[in-house]
Amino acid sequence: MRIAGAALNQIPFDWTHNLRTIREAIAQAKAAGVELLCLPELCLTGYGCEDLFLSEWLPEAALAHLQQIRPWTEGICVVVGLPIRLNQRTYNTAAVLRDGQILGFAAKQFLANDGVHYEPRFFAPWPAGETTTVQWEGEEWTLGDMTFEHQGVKFGFEICEDAWRPNDVRPACRLMGRVDLIVNPSASHFAMSKTDVRYHLVTEASRTFNCTYLYANLLGNEAGRITYDGEILVARHGHLLLRNQLMSFKEVDMEYVDVDFSTPLEPAAEIVPLPAPDEYRELNQALSLALFDYLRKARSRGFVLSLSGGADSCLCAVAVAEMVRLGTAELGTAEFMRRAGCFTAEEIAQLAGPVTAVADQDAPGPNDASLSPTNNEQRKANNEITRRLLTCAYQGTVNSSDDTFNSAKELAESIGAVFHNWEIDAEVSGYVGKIEHALGRDLTWQTDDLALQNIQARVRAPAIWLLANVQNCLLITTSNRSEASVGYCTMDGDTAGSISPIAGVDKDFVKKWLRWAETELNYPALRHVNSLQPTAELRPLEDKQTDERDLMPYVLLNRIERLAFYDRLAPKQVLATLRHEDPAADPEQLKTYVKRFYSLWSRNQWKRERYAPSFHLDDYNVDPRSWLRFPILSGGYTEELNAL
Repeated sequence: MRIAGAALNQIPFDWTHNLRTIREAIAQAKAAGVELLCLPELCLTGYGCEDLFLSEWLPEAALAHLQQIRPWTEGICVVVGLPIRLNQRTYNTAAVLRDGQILGFAAKQFLANDGVHYEPRFFAPWPAGETTTVQWEGEEWTLGDMTFEHQGVKFGFEICEDAWRPNDVRPACRLMGRVDLIVNPSASHFAMSKTDVRYHLVTEASRTFNCTYLYANLLGNEAGRITYDGEILVARHGHLLLRNQLMSFKEVDMEYVDVDFSTPLEPAAEIVPLPAPDEYRELNQALSLALFDYLRKARSRGFVLSLSGGADSCLCAVAVAEMVRLGTAELGTAEFMRRAGCFTAEEIAQLAGPVTAVADQDAPGPNDASLSPTNNEQRKANNEITRRLLTCAYQGTVNSSDDTFNSAKELAESIGAVFHNWEIDAEVSGYVGKIEHALGRDLTWQTDDLALQNIQARVRAPAIWLLANVQNCLLITTSNRSEASVGYCTMDGDTAGSISPIAGVDKDFVKKWLRWAETELNYPALRHVNSLQPTAELRPLEDKQTDERDLMPYVLLNRIERLAFYDRLAPKQVLATLRHEDPAADPEQLKTYVKRFYSLWSRNQWKRERYAPSFHLDDYNVDPRSWLRFPILSGGYTEELNAL
């Protein structure tokens, strides 16, 4: 049987869009002779509908829209994910359709309730072994723990989280021996290195449960924060049969493989490991796709960035350039511009011309066109597209250095971005003068250090916001996860923006990624920022301010953060772990850093509540709206830190 999965780039309750991609996937599958097609979890509504799943109308509308799909399934068996609401409870289901008929609904039995997932808020788990019925306009279908048969092949379901549970409780353990095929429609979020875990999950399940296993994931930045990599996997008895290109810019990625269910296959003696994931490249691909989807789904005209010349803003600028490079490499220039939705037909004709995509088919990443001189025409076209999509401004003060200015200017020019340069000293002096007059005293660095730093960052916000508003663009804010943890940012200053793409990435990784991008992605202008120590440049230059002197070494900050909130250790346990990991470290200095981290963390939760929407890119983040909740007001670890 020729079986297939299709990764779909969906939008929450955008019925027109979602039905169009579903129809396109079915059409592609039929044209390829596919007999059974699996579409992703909740692909009809989108996975990210949040509390709308608790409404009566959304599941009702989904069931009504499912009827439109029925005639498209003539001659093929198709799995479509949607919510079904029964007796004031919503269930996450996979509908099986064939030849214009609905054969039934398999319901998800285990719900994800960790990390970025809060499924028990929206859905009820389905009890194993039970079924009920669903009615719609005089028709009735079975819903629940079901198996199906298509052309002699028996198949059952695990829906995403079902497969992540222990082998002795997951649905597969009850399907073993009863089915030839397990189908898994998923909405499994991207995190760096997660594809390796998912690969082992699928291949080992196919071996353990003596079956063929078909897995299809959602694709792209669906609803704003979470990105899906669009992974499609087929494995049989521990042997990988199919694995697709991840992070595609296509809206539909349909992949198929032929499986001879009638011929026995010897189980794999061991699972063949994949090459080690390249997290730098993974981040690049995920960030590029997430920005592209956010741009077009927000119906924006592009991005505006306050480009300081430091690490974070430079990464954000390169991310936009990489969005253009990777997108045009896979889709072609004209299709990329059309999909972006912010170019006129004349602009597309002018820039696309005869230039076509230059493909490198090495999976599992997007086609990664070379930046060598042989692609000068494509580079020129990409720079011009980037110029239309990215506007940068360097907003200097007397405390800014030539180093950061040169870093910002050369990088912007090298990628084709519009670059503005203006000073904000007059605005800073104006505000400082008003407050000095009101208080009847001078503000000095000795008495008002933080306030004088913050006003510089805040004064930068109005002008860059105005520029973004005038151009109908998204304003990028550049905070990283390390800064978010300790509140090393100025609220309504450098945190001002519509979107915070790297707030889920730690500062040490940002610095390493930029060094990688300079050489591996051929951005020589990054040599400036890669030679600098991270600094806010808010104190007088002679003070030689650096982030790590204000805080602590970033490597240590990240380690404390992970121990505290990923491993969920108490301050005493964190300190003991650090001492064990580095016996040569000064114990009193470690204690000072641990106290500093927890104190800064506790007093800055209100800032994390107010960050612009950020992307989930690592295996955890500190965004209270997607991964880590913490009280705004608390005891601040007073007793725990005193006990150290």
